[in-house]
Amino acid sequence: LANLQRQVAFGQDQIGQPKSAALAERVRGINPLVSVEGLGQRLTSDNLQHQVEAASVVVDCTDNFQTRFALNRACVKAGVPLVSGAAIRGEGQVSVYDSRNPQSPCYHCLYDEQGNEDLSCSEAGVVGPLVGMIGATQAMETLKVITGIGTPLVGRLLILDAWEMQWREIKLARDPGCPVCGEG
Repeated sequence: LANLQRQVAFGQDQIGQPKSAALAERVRGINPLVSVEGLGQRLTSDNLQHQVEAASVVVDCTDNFQTRFALNRACVKAGVPLVSGAAIRGEGQVSVYDSRNPQSPCYHCLYDEQGNEDLSCSEAGVVGPLVGMIGATQAMETLKVITGIGTPLVGRLLILDAWEMQWREIKLARDPGCPVCGEG
């Protein structure tokens, strides 16, 4: 119940259900022709790589650095694009990391794993509508990656200050010494 305000796909009637099952049910309710598989298990180092390799694209909506770094490593290894979104307090960001592109940085090129592991939505808070805005932007980026239409945010980080309603873009470069995607 504490984080329901930032969970746009869930309602109070789903409290206690696994998120994967509740979301799969919700998607099927919107469009019964869509095929959805909800994984009712925690992704671990043992099964994460297998799940990533089976995907066309991975959309990271997690709220902790440890999971983001694990997804990044698995996506780089599998050559699967990663659409990353994050929101904390009143700021959000979105980027696409695509290791199929030799110029694309990975998530680790931007963030060192020695970062603030304890900073999460549950600890620092997040404004509910911001999560929806970042999620909608991730959905658009995912469509661009899947369809090949438009220019995904590869090599660019889009940052939103929701309190000022200002977007800014930062160019990202691949780190040749990166231990995940480079020679390091």
